[in-house]
Amino acid sequence: MLLGARQVGKTTLTRDIFRKIPNTLWLSGDEPDVQAIFENISAVRLKHIFGQNKYVVLDEAQRIKDIGVKLKLIADQLPEIQLVATGSSSFDLANQVNEPLTGRKWEYKMYPFSFAEMTAQHGLLAEKRLLPQRLVYGYYPEVVNNPGGEKEILKLLMDSYLYKDVLMWEQIKKPEKLMKLLQALAFQVGAQVSYTELGQICGLDTKTVEKYLALLEQCFVVFRLGSYSRNLRNELKHSKKIYFYDNGVRNAVIADFSLAETRRDIGALWENFLMTERKKKLDYDNLWRNSWFWRTVEQKEIDYIDEGDGRIEAFEFIWNSRAKYKKPKQFSANYPHSKFHLITPENVEEFLL
Repeated sequence: MLLGARQVGKTTLTRDIFRKIPNTLWLSGDEPDVQAIFENISAVRLKHIFGQNKYVVLDEAQRIKDIGVKLKLIADQLPEIQLVATGSSSFDLANQVNEPLTGRKWEYKMYPFSFAEMTAQHGLLAEKRLLPQRLVYGYYPEVVNNPGGEKEILKLLMDSYLYKDVLMWEQIKKPEKLMKLLQALAFQVGAQVSYTELGQICGLDTKTVEKYLALLEQCFVVFRLGSYSRNLRNELKHSKKIYFYDNGVRNAVIADFSLAETRRDIGALWENFLMTERKKKLDYDNLWRNSWFWRTVEQKEIDYIDEGDGRIEAFEFIWNSRAKYKKPKQFSANYPHSKFHLITPENVEEFLL
């Protein structure tokens, strides 16, 4: 299973992998006739459809009703078939197949280009020089490959692709409320969010806000970060921050593509960028970590806590490397064996490579 947002290159990658592999059948879940094939399917019928092919690629698999049951049928009854399924909305695909395919699947996630990939492509120095561009326009493949056309591409992505799965799911009838929610989230990147406050801004009740956030997260538009606490009295518990998977999408939501050097929200852009790139690194490098932020009731805060293998590392994100920063004394006192790092454009590779 290959999961990821629309337009990140899932189909391109899969076609490149299988174009030289013989006995491969390609099926697209976007095609009505493919959807019809799977409506009342049996193992006998599937065997005739697959023929002598040993590999079956089912692109946009979430479009097929009850896809988890259908994939289980193939896995159980046609074990000689190697099946690859891709999808851009994990609430349809991953959630449907998790129970039926327990122990039968490998799951991978694919994101827009990463800082590590771009560094490998043209070198660390060049990519660090492009950081102001990346903070504004992000890493979507089409955006990166078409300098000068970034605004138009991101607008097309917003209008035609990004929310297609979200709006179709449960037939959301008020997309303008969804856009208001996204705008509210965009303006609060790097800050703690209140579902009640978001609901008041957007004209939605708290339960609907939570549902929309879950859908946006499952469509790889935003993701949530919880607060770190060892049940110490002065630490905040159950707080959330929400980040966008891509800076370009975040800026498109608020229609602001002004230069990084002139922006008042540069700190938020830097934090969102680093959080997203760190998430890519952890997934791509197969690193098992717990990720948090830390804050006290006295508003002392650390942007990112990385917990794993019995170690705690704290990271603070500063765009201006000349700005002064002092680690909160409470954190040092409560977690004396933790390591602390200040991440700026000068040493970003230490955090992302």
